[in-house]
Amino acid sequence: MPINNYDIVIMGGGVMGWSTAYWLMRKVPRKARGKIGLNVLVVEKDPSYTRASTVLSVGSIRQQFTLPENINMSMFSSHFIRNIREYLSVYEEDPPDVQFNPQGYLFLATAEGAEQLKQAHDTQIALGAKVRLFTKRQLEVKFPWLNTEGIELGNYGMENEGWFDPWLLLMALKKKAISLGVNHCHGEVTDLIVDAKPGMIEGRLCKKISHVKVKMINSIQYQNVQAGHYINTAGPWAQDIARMIGIGQEDPMGLDWELQAPLPVEPRKRYVYVYHCPRGPGLDCPMVVDPSGTYFRREGLAGNYLCGKSPEEHEEPDANHLEVDYNYFNETIWPILAHRVQAFEELKLRMAWAGYYDYNTVDQNAIIGTHPIYDNLYFANGFSGHGIQQAPAVGRAVAELLLDGDFKTIDLRRFGFERFLRNEPIREKNIV
Repeated sequence: MPINNYDIVIMGGGVMGWSTAYWLMRKVPRKARGKIGLNVLVVEKDPSYTRASTVLSVGSIRQQFTLPENINMSMFSSHFIRNIREYLSVYEEDPPDVQFNPQGYLFLATAEGAEQLKQAHDTQIALGAKVRLFTKRQLEVKFPWLNTEGIELGNYGMENEGWFDPWLLLMALKKKAISLGVNHCHGEVTDLIVDAKPGMIEGRLCKKISHVKVKMINSIQYQNVQAGHYINTAGPWAQDIARMIGIGQEDPMGLDWELQAPLPVEPRKRYVYVYHCPRGPGLDCPMVVDPSGTYFRREGLAGNYLCGKSPEEHEEPDANHLEVDYNYFNETIWPILAHRVQAFEELKLRMAWAGYYDYNTVDQNAIIGTHPIYDNLYFANGFSGHGIQQAPAVGRAVAELLLDGDFKTIDLRRFGFERFLRNEPIREKNIV
């Protein structure tokens, strides 16, 4: 770490942190950065990314959400990924390729869920998404391998949906951001220090973070790092950062009631299973989302597939480790797969892994923006499984908010922290 004074410190070097760093530098011409003050540091405690949500994700992207904000973010991210060479190419380096497979999503609905699926489809169409409703009979014709028992309707992504390699996206963002002048260090933020004297802005209490303490990896040394702005992109561990400055702590006197609302983000463990089935669906297999929440998709061209299912609240596994529960596949997921695709009765499980959602426990939607008291602290947290696909849009949004003072391209004000103070959660109905 060459210096200890920066304009912006980004706490967390996953895809969200590097996307934000990239957009900050992209928005300001190189010659103007010194004049306005744009010296950016990304702090990442796990440079191997062995436990990072980014690289342990399935790496999928869809526009099939119910909230306009989520649809718009994923539509832009799809554009970004399709045009990644334009955005992230580095001089004298091979152009980036994240191996995007535009095979689409297929959401299936029972008679009970058909109306909600249709409403979501209509919202997506109105915003420009290329999706199409399929009746039961149309599903049988287009996907003859699909058992449509109990299915009333399907919504299929015709364009700009599919999957990609999340590691390649992370590395492309990181390499481009560094080429634009972003600094980075391998260390852990262990404390945030607040200015001793609070201030007032428009009649409300205002506090500022003065500096952070960074513990260097494999060292007992700490370094104080000062900045004007701090961005929390710590993924599943975002709440740990927030607690360092009292966010979510009870105040018996009730003087700082806005600090009592926690950042409602915690790690939730999710399993991904890979299986082999030579007689399974071929190249026409999209990412299929069963009404049960079970999903599967093709993985490569050799008869391999991957799948998963978010557990019910009472089934949530221990998030203190990343061990895989194979009984969950055998007892919960496999019967659903075999019912929906007959060939999957003969599948062979090959491997599995576990990763973390940065799970928003209130409404499973992103938390983007500043804190009502700490006005130099920015959040980009709580994506609940959507972070990898929304990262390009969110990085741009945070850069706009910090540099321009407001969202300029996609209005994400509803995703601000203040909704928790108002007890106004924003529900996304298409959670996988």
